Amino acid sequence: AWVDQGYTGERAAQAAERHGITLEVVKLPEAKRGFVLLPRRWVVERSFAWATKFRRLVKDYERYAQTLAGLHVVAFACLMIRQVAALTADS
Repeated sequence: AWVDQGYTGERAAQAAERHGITLEVVKLPEAKRGFVLLPRRWVVERSFAWATKFRRLVKDYERYAQTLAGLHVVAFACLMIRQVAALTADS
């Protein structure tokens, strides 16, 4: 998983190891000042933006966390199906 420099500590490393996740810290370029777009950061931000297109996920209407997690799975499955359909239509 790509993470910011906030996850460089031992606690984050232990938690990731416990769950079988390999952390890759995205570092800032040394010589740059001001706003710098981090590589791979946009992947997560884009995914959050896609999720907000599903009205049910914008607000937390669900009583149980499992229901909300299931709705996220359905939403991202729909997104993947759309992308696959677009790819197959082009070829």
